[in-house]
Amino acid sequence: MNSKPILLVEDNPDDELLTLDALSANHIGNKVVVARNGVEALDYMFGTGKFAGRNVEELPAVVLLDLKLPKIDGLEVLRRIRADERTQFQPVVILTSSNEDEDRLKGYSLHANSYVRKPVDFDEFLRAAGQLGLYWLLLNQAPPTRK
Repeated sequence: MNSKPILLVEDNPDDELLTLDALSANHIGNKVVVARNGVEALDYMFGTGKFAGRNVEELPAVVLLDLKLPKIDGLEVLRRIRADERTQFQPVVILTSSNEDEDRLKGYSLHANSYVRKPVDFDEFLRAAGQLGLYWLLLNQAPPTRK
């Protein structure tokens, strides 16, 4: 599979563990970097804060972004990713428990690549994670890196 890391932006420890288990169960071996709030997610993307010095030219294969986050919410994280020319084409999948029409509308208006509601059932979540991994890590053709 794609050797780039996955950035998982998730503040709920149970959902984090569930996502990591689901990725592992689907043989997705990419390193997963976990950001537990919006500030950490932006620090990772832009090489600031605790990720200062990270090679920001090495973007994640995909960002799995929760919406309800402390410090900076997921929609603002997405807005800032899209606002920077270095990351404007970064694949971002909103992975959230929200089924609100308004959240979907806002996410897509900020150019989320996909909006996936977290299934409540573990087996459904395993299947969803496998499909996400297959699509975003194997099938999707990411845009070329800007030089």
